[in-house]
Amino acid sequence: MRLLVRWAVNTLAILAVTKILPAFQLDSIWIAVLAALLLGILNTFLRPILVLVTLPINILTLGLFTLVLNGLILQILDWILGDHMQIDGFWWAVLAALLISVITWLVNIIIGGDKRRSKS
Repeated sequence: MRLLVRWAVNTLAILAVTKILPAFQLDSIWIAVLAALLLGILNTFLRPILVLVTLPINILTLGLFTLVLNGLILQILDWILGDHMQIDGFWWAVLAALLISVITWLVNIIIGGDKRRSKS
């Protein structure tokens, strides 16, 4: 059940970013659902590898390079979805990834979606 809630929250965050940023567009709501699913898969399997490989530069930038990695993952998602998703450039992808993260974080706080942090 928790997985479905996270998927829905990510879908809503992606849809919200399409309304906020004119440089980030999707063809339909169903593409947003698919994008949220694929983004979750990429974050689960690819992101840890990228974080490990770029650990030295991430340490040098005090973690700010993680924003670049998030933008890169969104660019990979754009490549996977092809013509159904358009991001006008890499820095727009970084901004979109930042907005998706913030929106997801805020919604999770509101609905109490992350039970791991509430345990003492």
